[in-house]
Amino acid sequence: MSTYNLASLLEDSTANYPERTAIVMGDTRLSYAQINGAANQVANLLASKGIGAGDRVALMSPNLPYFTMIYFGILKAGATVVPLNVLLKGREVAYHLKDSDAKALFAFQGTPELAIGAEAHAGAQEAGVEDFFLITADPAAPSPIEGVTTLGQGIGTQPPTFETVATDEDDTAVILYTSGTTGQPKGAELRHRNMRDNAMAGADLFAADAERPDTYLAVLPMFHAFGQSVVQNGAFAFGGTVVLLPRFDAAAALATMIKEKVTFFAGVPTMYWGLLGALSDDVDVATLAENLRLAVAGGSALPVEIHKEFEKRFGVSILEGYGLSETSPVASFSVYGQPVRPGSIGVPIPGVEMKLIDPASWDEVDWTPDTIGEIAIKGHAIFKGYYNRPEATAEVLTEDGWFRSGDLAKRDEDGWYYIVDRAKELIIRGGFNVYPREIEEVLLTHPAVSLAAVIGVPHDSHGEEIKAVLVLKPGASATPEEIVDWAKEQMAAYKYPRIVEIVDALPMTATGKILKRELK
Repeated sequence: MSTYNLASLLEDSTANYPERTAIVMGDTRLSYAQINGAANQVANLLASKGIGAGDRVALMSPNLPYFTMIYFGILKAGATVVPLNVLLKGREVAYHLKDSDAKALFAFQGTPELAIGAEAHAGAQEAGVEDFFLITADPAAPSPIEGVTTLGQGIGTQPPTFETVATDEDDTAVILYTSGTTGQPKGAELRHRNMRDNAMAGADLFAADAERPDTYLAVLPMFHAFGQSVVQNGAFAFGGTVVLLPRFDAAAALATMIKEKVTFFAGVPTMYWGLLGALSDDVDVATLAENLRLAVAGGSALPVEIHKEFEKRFGVSILEGYGLSETSPVASFSVYGQPVRPGSIGVPIPGVEMKLIDPASWDEVDWTPDTIGEIAIKGHAIFKGYYNRPEATAEVLTEDGWFRSGDLAKRDEDGWYYIVDRAKELIIRGGFNVYPREIEEVLLTHPAVSLAAVIGVPHDSHGEEIKAVLVLKPGASATPEEIVDWAKEQMAAYKYPRIVEIVDALPMTATGKILKRELK
């Protein structure tokens, strides 16, 4: 047994640099000691509720200091963090809570436009989760939901010291919800060592140095693997500073990068597209470029033209990487200090192996520069499995540790990989994974819908947009606009289809499988 708790990322940097700024948001600046003390209060709160080693605790918050405090507080208590997308509706929250067997939920209040807390509370009630804590913008404010305890009330009397629960490095630290192209989202269990090694990989990937710490701009949601592991955990592993933006706005991001002298920017391709589009004569590009040391991209393929234009305007090449929730998430990256190869996701990170396999047989394909195969991955990044889903785990993970990604790629003679196609059904809209069958099943609950097929169609800024092709029930009537408005109320904002087409029939195979390729 090897004892390790992921909370050590925060604790070690607190011990070494207690007064160094850990988190910045607007005019608020919080030191490592302050974040660690608040995390200890959260851990004490959980312990007072009998929540500890092996329990699951959900967290539903945008990029706010509270996310980091609660995240590490859950870990300190020995529990598992279950980060949830803040756009989920009540019934979706309930599903995730039930599926993960969560014992508690922390959720941000939100705004009138995005009532995160109300949806989270509704989901907690449906799932029977009694320990619900509402994160209010003002910790001293009373709870706007009757009978609900706020975070401020919960931790107000808790001491800022706590003895972190010892966990084995193979225990589950985080459950990240993902999905294949069919069925409901599944919880990928990531060990403490998975998350530790992925965060520490920054030393090799990005020349991270605790004596010359980077300042990271956190515009990627930290409830997702990329923002959580590369930005938050990667920064804390080397005593860096995380500058938070709760919502991506290109103009605000540029202004913040200049003000805070950001050295490390991580984003999905649509964010780079947005930054370029927000440039104007009022933006001090020279100062921004002077400070910026690293720009990294992931989530989906970065268009070569955006890559070239960003390098031209900012003087920094974008390092592209690749990974999935199941790989903690980083599996490969372009090599820092070497010339970039636009369109490439780089090479496997240290401690990780990759190969191309035949999707049908799982056998490694005979390599040539033009050979296309499915990416398989092995090493410290690979997850434990899907929570309570051994059969789903066996579909993607071999007994000797190879994980099949579902993504097709080529490899050049130097070992650099190039994605040529993604999993057949998966849609990536603005960096968010959207799973067609989940959307289809919701659409089929509409009283007028008989059959539904959901596909991704090209979109200039989002990469892909969600389109639903529907067959209505005999005698039923509904307009595409009515379906869109209905779907908007049923699903998170990144999921519902913006484009709806109503047809008389869908193309099918002889066995009744819808031919989505023909729809595209």
